[in-house]
Amino acid sequence: MSGASFKDYFSDAADGYASFRPRYPDALFDFIAQLPARRGTVWDCATGSGQAVVSLASRFERVIATDASAEQITRATPHPRVAYAVALADASGLDAASVDMVTVAQALHWFPLERFFDEVRRVLVPDGVLAVWCYTKPELTGEPGAIVDQFYYGDCGPYWSPERDLVARGYSTIAMPFDDVPAPPLSIDAPLTLTQFAGYLRTWSAARELARAVGHDPVDAVERALRDVWGGEGARQLVRWPVHVRAGHVRGEQR
Repeated sequence: MSGASFKDYFSDAADGYASFRPRYPDALFDFIAQLPARRGTVWDCATGSGQAVVSLASRFERVIATDASAEQITRATPHPRVAYAVALADASGLDAASVDMVTVAQALHWFPLERFFDEVRRVLVPDGVLAVWCYTKPELTGEPGAIVDQFYYGDCGPYWSPERDLVARGYSTIAMPFDDVPAPPLSIDAPLTLTQFAGYLRTWSAARELARAVGHDPVDAVERALRDVWGGEGARQLVRWPVHVRAGHVRGEQR
């Protein structure tokens, strides 16, 4: 993503993204909401189809949710305290010193980081808070876990973008413009049907790149392999995504 363009991996999967991407735990929002001095306005940058906005809106007076993809915004969850707009991460269009917190869910790795951090410093009130988080590879037990790992590391391995490594490391290697506030251990835990889980796999950027390379949907084969070990029609398997949070009060100086 840049001031003029961005890597659009998600517009063509906006429907699936809205339907199948996991929802974040309440404990995450309870943690970040207690960080700013005032729960006034929060800018949710790269909101996608609004996976975080309803939970933010229940804890803040106002949410401004932006995404560079108009397709994602058209599928976002409506809420009376949420205003949606199409905007780049480093060119939000927001007024200076107008928001109490900036949040980024599962998207920081796509940003031009220094330009984004400059934009964060511009729009935040003094001592405002930036909170970013990501979730890493889904964890399943037993044979389903082995099948998913083979798809993630084997089939999709060559098709993950270099930015994905930042996610795999839980954003730990990114130099942030704040001193970290320690976050509690967090995870997304969801009992999913095979149809729901396969829908989620189809939102992976690497799975869609692989589909374009081979000319068919590679998740079909994974779904067939999982069907025998998922537990039958309508059965649910517990899927866990570890959540990694980095948050703190943003320093004002340029670096």
